[in-house]
Amino acid sequence: MSYKGFLSHSKVSKEDQEFYDLKNKAAEYYRSTGVPQKIENVLNEVFWQTPDDIYGYLVNYFSRLSYTPVISKITGREVFDGRGLTAVQTQVYCIIRKEEKIYSEIIHTFPLHFRAATSLSSGEHQHTAAPGNVCLIREQLSPMLQGFNPTDQTNMDKLLSDFFMARYLEYKDSLNREEEDELRNESVSEAPTPAPAPAPAPAKDKKGGKKGNNTEKPLPPAETPVPRLPGATAVGVDYLAVARTAARLLGEPLYRHITSVSVPQAQNKTHLTAPMITILSCGKNSAGKLNLLEEVILMPSSLQRVREVIGMGLELQCEMRRVLNGSAYKAGPIGVTDEGALQVGFERPEQALDLVTEACANLALPLGSDLRLAINCAAHGLMENSRGKYEVMSGCHKYPDELVDIYEGLINKYPAITSLIDPFRKEDVDQWERLASVIGQSCCLIADAATNLCPRWSEAKPLPSGVTRVIIRHHSDMTISDLIQNIAERKETMLAAGSGDTSTVDLAVGSGVSFLKLGGLRGRERMDKYNRLMAIEEELEHEGILGTVLSFHTFNSGSGCDSVTIST
Repeated sequence: MSYKGFLSHSKVSKEDQEFYDLKNKAAEYYRSTGVPQKIENVLNEVFWQTPDDIYGYLVNYFSRLSYTPVISKITGREVFDGRGLTAVQTQVYCIIRKEEKIYSEIIHTFPLHFRAATSLSSGEHQHTAAPGNVCLIREQLSPMLQGFNPTDQTNMDKLLSDFFMARYLEYKDSLNREEEDELRNESVSEAPTPAPAPAPAPAKDKKGGKKGNNTEKPLPPAETPVPRLPGATAVGVDYLAVARTAARLLGEPLYRHITSVSVPQAQNKTHLTAPMITILSCGKNSAGKLNLLEEVILMPSSLQRVREVIGMGLELQCEMRRVLNGSAYKAGPIGVTDEGALQVGFERPEQALDLVTEACANLALPLGSDLRLAINCAAHGLMENSRGKYEVMSGCHKYPDELVDIYEGLINKYPAITSLIDPFRKEDVDQWERLASVIGQSCCLIADAATNLCPRWSEAKPLPSGVTRVIIRHHSDMTISDLIQNIAERKETMLAAGSGDTSTVDLAVGSGVSFLKLGGLRGRERMDKYNRLMAIEEELEHEGILGTVLSFHTFNSGSGCDSVTIST
């Protein structure tokens, strides 16, 4: 007689009956989940594999069967970076194997380039930007992303992008309503004013000509800044933090995860992003009269490894210090900028470029062939609107057309200069076009601050004529998908790394930009980025998939400055 039959014909206690029912429920539960079969399979594998760490083998086996990790929360808090500036620290928590853990952390500082695009002063921006972003992360982004699979990068980008665009349109409408109310109030309060007297006829000089006749065109007015949503930077930071979380969960480097988003199919070679190293600064903050050379940047060729380029940059800075300590150059005090470059005060741009040329000659560095120079003019900070001129040196002001002649002379005298960054404001479109026609194939024009910031790339205004490349920063509402799409459409994009961790380096390599502007070779944060780029190079070389580093040799050949597509 079976046990079941025995129970049906026997008197059993209530406890025995409950225990029997519980055993049936347990057996049915494990049969439905397939647990006994899986345990039997893994025990057979352990027997035949005989691993040294049996329990580690079992952990790995059952980990593959656990639920897909999901985001449980995203936190944000206000911190300080290595320069003492206010930053936002973003942490992504995930639930994996029924435990909540921190899976990524991003520290982001608001760059000066972003502050210049806002109506706030630097101090006001420091006190308002970080708390606004922290509040947005805690109160809106974290609840929205709770329960989301962080490895689903495409849908994640779409979700956050739609969220941002809806908020931006609401914010823009509110600004329009405020502007309409102000105009309405002004029209009511204004009293009718008498018509202005006719302007007097221009005075004649002794020769009968018009006195004060200036051939310079009126200065184009500055464009109205695009309204930026308070807290928008939190969206961009979250994109990168979630991407880093996904890479860790998938067990792959961040750059490889980003590459898989842009190019789903496997690639035979990965082309490494080349570093742009700032070696000298002679801008407005330097001790001398010269304002025009905000940055002198070293550009490598495709023949050099990252470690070799960094070594040459360090040697060059040491040699420039040695030369400056002599009596040949009448330079001001030698300092170090926030960007990690040597800061020297000079009277004329030729002095700075002669210094670099002499130092390269002393070290037998191939300046002009394997090494080129880029000059960041940062002209948007030199314009005096009241005069309509650029203050290229203290007390020396030049019209935009005169500045074209200065650039032409420098490029002709120093052929190692292969690019100019922001030689004019973005509004001076005629001068951009004229300079491009004058320099021809010898030099490329790059827009940095002259890049039109906008809430979405589809709304970007055309760049000034003659611009062949743009420098962008991943700090605002740009998703990783937006960045990849922009690179694919423009095929002329460079990336600039601000303060923060090394995620920007992975972003540059994974998205396929040709150059990464990292700043000088001083400071822990910046050297961490250079070290990360070297580590990626070594990893790709070890795996045998390292492609050539694209450089200005590639797109300065042929007719003009051709755009380059990077295959990753």
